[in-house]
Amino acid sequence: MGTINRVFVLMLENRSFDHMLGFSGITGQDATTGETTRINGLDATESNSYQGTEYKVSTPADFSMTVGPAHEFTDVLEQLAGAGVVYPPHGQYPPTTQRGYVTNYASSGGQQKPGDPMRCFALTQLPVLEALANQFVVCDNWFCSLPGPTWPNRFFALAGSSGGLDHSPSAAEMFAWEAFNGFRFQNGSIFDQRLTWRIYAGGDLCLAQALRGISFRNITPFSKFARDVGDAGYPAQFTFIEPNYGHVASDYKGGTSQHPLDDVTSGEGLIKAVYEIIRNSPVWANSLLILTWDEHGGFYDHVPPPAAVPPGDIAQVSSANRYGFTFEKYGPRVPAIVISPWVPANLIDHRLYDHASIPATVEAAFKLQPMTGRDASANHLLRLLSLTSPRTDAPASLPAPVTSIPGESAMRAAELGLPAPAATRAEQSIEADRSMPGFLYVAMRTDLDLSPPNQRSVILQRVEAIHTREEARLYVEQVRQKIQAARVPASK
Repeated sequence: MGTINRVFVLMLENRSFDHMLGFSGITGQDATTGETTRINGLDATESNSYQGTEYKVSTPADFSMTVGPAHEFTDVLEQLAGAGVVYPPHGQYPPTTQRGYVTNYASSGGQQKPGDPMRCFALTQLPVLEALANQFVVCDNWFCSLPGPTWPNRFFALAGSSGGLDHSPSAAEMFAWEAFNGFRFQNGSIFDQRLTWRIYAGGDLCLAQALRGISFRNITPFSKFARDVGDAGYPAQFTFIEPNYGHVASDYKGGTSQHPLDDVTSGEGLIKAVYEIIRNSPVWANSLLILTWDEHGGFYDHVPPPAAVPPGDIAQVSSANRYGFTFEKYGPRVPAIVISPWVPANLIDHRLYDHASIPATVEAAFKLQPMTGRDASANHLLRLLSLTSPRTDAPASLPAPVTSIPGESAMRAAELGLPAPAATRAEQSIEADRSMPGFLYVAMRTDLDLSPPNQRSVILQRVEAIHTREEARLYVEQVRQKIQAARVPASK
């Protein structure tokens, strides 16, 4: 078994396993039995109904959408358990049928094309993902950590817990976080453990900066990643890479996160860049790269989420547990690829994983103690490093992403008479997009980091007065300018 001294994680946005790989038809060797096996994908009979019409899974999918599926806690509840089903606070999650995706999409802005969450990519649309899936290990039983949105799922990847958070927090809630200098966990996050780490961000805003103890000075621009990893002495044992989230205060375009409103091919470009930088660096021989997505984004997946082990920690923020969720149920499946010269090519791993498998892997690799009951019980990935010597046949480069048609989704929207996406309506409340308060919060934390201490109250008052998307956009743009100025090297 290979020795790993560096773990890299690239976490993208809002895509389910079936949406990305359900029609791939990938076959390979079972990671546990060694027998020939097939990915747990779609057979084209799976469907949801809405107003008497049946919508089957289909391919291809659009590279970008005009209306993104919803994925808050209550949305996922409807997607999994059906319309009108209620979660009993502190109780058992209702039985799941995976029959509510289309109904939920129609009720949250997608009524003109209600079948869109059932549309899945053909593997030829995602040549970068296809190459990695065939060259390394596909985990087809990797679930997001709870049936809910981005923030708590990303926290599980970094702390084996969401600190009780079961929803996208409001602006008011995030102001409460600032009393603790960021969101905190009873047992800390992976960044509080005895290991060296780095965080790289593709854009100016980084969600990990919402955590207690993480400041602007801890975030490195992704533009420096190739230079840093090219050094044989690259010091970080754990590296977390965030994409560029695009125009977060307007339409999410222009990023690399694979947000449904943005172009998925840009995210393919980021995946290709991260892999090739590590693959062609002096640290490749002892590295492990985990590629996954934070949650399913409201896209269909046919596998019912199984029961989960709760973290067992105590929430440190009183408003975290809005729905009384017990964390005894995973969320829908997401894609996950495990990449290393120590793993055989073309493996399919059917074992159970969730985002807590990330800290579990780091803990196993560097002999650290678990932070919660979830990561203590999670399967780690070191068992996949089964080769006795590192591979020399791993590709040095990957295929280029396909070229999508600029403005394609906007043209389709115009043809259908659809309104502009909600994220572009400047007069809307910042709470209309449940992710907006989070981005506003990390912008504020950056502003505080880059400003003199005597400006703290002024900045807090400024942000507390922001109510509309346009006000948020103007503030975020001002913070971006501060960030760019701070990154300009001082003249000698």
